[in-house]
Amino acid sequence: MAEILQIEDLARDFASHSPRTSVAEVAEVVAVNEDRNRAGIRRGALQTGADGPPGSSRVPGTQAIWLKTFGCSHNTSDAEFMAGQLHEYGYILLGDEERERAELWLINSCTVKGPSQQAVGNLVKKARELDIAVVVSGCVPQGQKDAAELRGVSMLGVTQIDRVVEICEETLRGNTVRMLRKKELPRLDLPKIRKNPHVEIVPLSTGCLGACTYCKTKHARGELGSYAMEALVARVRTAAADPLVREIWLSSEDTGAYGRDIQTNLPALLKALIGELPENGRTMLRVGMTNPPFILEHLDAIAAALNHPLVFSYLHVPVQSGSDDVLKGMNREYTRAEFERVCDVLLEKVDGMELATDIISGFPGETEADHEETMTLVRKYRFPHCHLSSFYPRPGTPAARMKRVNTKVVKMRTREISKEIDSWTDVYQGLVGKTLRCMVVDQAADKVSLVGHSKSYAQILLAPEAPDGSGNILGCVVEAHITWAGRWSCKGTVVRVVHRPPYSDVGALGAVQDVVGSAPPRGQTSDTSNIKSRKETLWKRVSTKKYDGDSKPAQTQTAEAVKVIQASPASNLVSNVLLVSLVVSLTSVLISSIIAFVE
Repeated sequence: MAEILQIEDLARDFASHSPRTSVAEVAEVVAVNEDRNRAGIRRGALQTGADGPPGSSRVPGTQAIWLKTFGCSHNTSDAEFMAGQLHEYGYILLGDEERERAELWLINSCTVKGPSQQAVGNLVKKARELDIAVVVSGCVPQGQKDAAELRGVSMLGVTQIDRVVEICEETLRGNTVRMLRKKELPRLDLPKIRKNPHVEIVPLSTGCLGACTYCKTKHARGELGSYAMEALVARVRTAAADPLVREIWLSSEDTGAYGRDIQTNLPALLKALIGELPENGRTMLRVGMTNPPFILEHLDAIAAALNHPLVFSYLHVPVQSGSDDVLKGMNREYTRAEFERVCDVLLEKVDGMELATDIISGFPGETEADHEETMTLVRKYRFPHCHLSSFYPRPGTPAARMKRVNTKVVKMRTREISKEIDSWTDVYQGLVGKTLRCMVVDQAADKVSLVGHSKSYAQILLAPEAPDGSGNILGCVVEAHITWAGRWSCKGTVVRVVHRPPYSDVGALGAVQDVVGSAPPRGQTSDTSNIKSRKETLWKRVSTKKYDGDSKPAQTQTAEAVKVIQASPASNLVSNVLLVSLVVSLTSVLISSIIAFVE
């Protein structure tokens, strides 16, 4: 009974500090002492001494956090929104090389394949060994909250990313929290830190209209939920106005299904978004993955959009198998002929069109004849990008209950498809000798060359320095003469820098470096160099009894003021005097408000 009361008290305390949280919802704040002790996370961590657990003697909102993301571009976008909120609140975001100095690991998970989920479990285990607090977000906890690797850790659902600060605060206090309830989509105007400062990822929707028998993502993301067109236009307008952004990716579990739940469609959205792009061509749009059923009726309109000079002539259309029998077993809701129609129309009507696809080898029930049909399909189209994977049974899916193909046979078929794909060494040969306009957005795997993308989204490897001596070309738009073509990429020589963003080559990645800092040793006070400006801003808010338009209660303002001021060095006598004055003043305001309310 005492433990139940303790949980209820914790729920009421947490809800009282979060206007958006009900006591019922915080029944998901799980204070399971045994699990928390196994994880090395102890209640009351903030009250212990400097030698205590992570977070000890540290001001809330200033601790160091390491954020790790697995999975698709939608997951990456979610992580960017979470990073932006944590940074704005004051947390220090660490790079991979400093993760063991963090006081909390935020692991944004993917449930598409078993290995990615196993990687999440391995990180949770490692964090426990290091006595580091853990929050797992993304599709794994949303779709399988009872997974063994999640026992005793905090969990954040896919629609709850706008509450990442709340769950990190509570977890750092030693509580195990679950925020998994589905709610309205998070706002698109949340603070955001792009993983790549030159690539903006815009989620169009969440969920899908399909019911593929092998897919675990549907369990997490659910049914289709599209963002309003106005919100997407506003987000793209903001991104396009950023001088660093070269590419805007439209992301979704199924881009082609966008708008079917809100009486609009993808072609209408593309037309609106293209109108927001700079006319000088410094920013281009990339349309994300779409399944065949939902673009069949819009093929001409999609082709017209992909022909636009500000849209990449590139589309990812996963087929998964070339056999109608296997497609039926997967419940893919289209035939091989319908997929081929999508390919044929786009290749015919879009100049320089590049198609990407996915193949699953060894799906349950796949015969040798089915496998051969897949081989004939990939040979016919010779997709420049062809993502191949062996079948992985995902727990809870219908395909996991189907009779599996012999593992040796699956490996043999996978190797055969892979060998065929790798043999297409001439897919980019037609680009040699041409001069192409490229968006230079990333560093290549060799850590020397830079990666530029042509109109067809071919990967062009370029020397990092401009030939005219103007500096590093990362983030630039260039014209490049293609000198060599291989299976997966081309090499080129920069002829001219068409557009250069307003920063020096030294600061090319400044947008990321400015917010990924170094943490002090765990248990020591963090850098307070920006505390003064934060205090001044907060003083202005509370002295005028306003809080940026929010109706935050006086006690919340007091708590935030105390938090900021206490982050200053203890020897700062002025801060201590101000603290006492502020607490007395706001307490008086609070008492007056209560009396007025009672009267």
